[in-house]
Amino acid sequence: MSGLQRILKYIPTFLTAFVLALAVWISAVTSTDPTEERQFSQPISIEVIGLDPGLMITNDPPDQLNVVLSAPRSIWNQLAADPSVIRAIVDLSGLEPGNHTAQVQVQVNMRPVQIVSYAPRSISVTLERLSTRTVPIDLVTRGEPAVGYQAGTPSLSQSSTIVSGPASAVERVQKVEALLDLTQVFETVNRTLTLQAVDANNSPVSGLTLTPDRVTVTLPINQKGGYRNVVVKVVTSGEVAAGYRLTNISVFPPTVTVFSSNLQAISSLPGYVETMPFDLTDLKDDLDISLPLNLPEGVSVVGDQTVLVRVGIAAIQSSLPLSNQKINIVGLAPNLAASLSPETIDLILSGPLPLLDALKAGDVTISIDVTGLGRGTYQLEPKIEISIAEIKVESVLPGTVEVVITFAPTPTAGR
Repeated sequence: MSGLQRILKYIPTFLTAFVLALAVWISAVTSTDPTEERQFSQPISIEVIGLDPGLMITNDPPDQLNVVLSAPRSIWNQLAADPSVIRAIVDLSGLEPGNHTAQVQVQVNMRPVQIVSYAPRSISVTLERLSTRTVPIDLVTRGEPAVGYQAGTPSLSQSSTIVSGPASAVERVQKVEALLDLTQVFETVNRTLTLQAVDANNSPVSGLTLTPDRVTVTLPINQKGGYRNVVVKVVTSGEVAAGYRLTNISVFPPTVTVFSSNLQAISSLPGYVETMPFDLTDLKDDLDISLPLNLPEGVSVVGDQTVLVRVGIAAIQSSLPLSNQKINIVGLAPNLAASLSPETIDLILSGPLPLLDALKAGDVTISIDVTGLGRGTYQLEPKIEISIAEIKVESVLPGTVEVVITFAPTPTAGR
């Protein structure tokens, strides 16, 4: 038997051995890193490619899909760390305007990952040609200026805007509006407004892009003839109670609009109108009061015929020195005696002058508490108590007092 014949004789044996070895290797690998089939943990965004620049999608097709993959367990961690290796693509190349069903293609750029399934497998798209049109901007006002005022001629930063979008939507646009609210305004308006495309029924047209999408509007607001804004001046008489002071007088509103058919009467006003006089005599507390205006003949006020006057009144703050005030000892045990050095202290009190003037001796008590203290010498702070809460202690001299505690003398029997 030649050498070649001997080799050919053993080829089946070699092949069998190779197949068995390969099976053992595959079994070992799969047992340590088994293949797992599961849904990818997050949706995949669907990319649209090939769309004609002159077309646009006008419906709302799904933009994500879910995919089920098969991969060794060790690969799943890599997939989770880099989801960009999975792509979902819809190719719209060559499509014309109309309704279409486009297939979704899923690609995984990582081996040995396999795609098991995904959904959706196709999406429905409606394509429409893009259209562009220049439309004038129409300023629409709502509400009326304050009484006695009128709007002038508006000025817009742009007279028109470019409307772009699906041809059918662009064709529906009747006008582009900027809405300005003038309710109760009384001075020149300068605002930036958002533009809105509307159809013949004045309903908004959606799905469009406006360039620019905003406009700045300047609208003068002027006062009508016979009307004028003037300041309100509060007129008072008398004085507040003794020991009190006037802290504030304010008026609401601080200005009013007056009018008259006699233009001379309006123009001759000094820039203010007065209230009827208000008597402050002997007042001690804050007060709110409505007062009528003292208007010249033939002149009237727009709106409320009275103004609210708020009067602030407070007691005058002062101080009161008290010298040689006696200190009381409290809490001393029955078998002990105590002496103080010094035996009196000086105080300075502060508060409203009327309360300080009315202060009586019993309203202020001074004490030192020696509860629980035995024999010895102590430096203690006196406690000051005042029965009137508005009066405060500003100074105590001295701030501490020496207290000497001894045994009380034992009485001796008389002869």
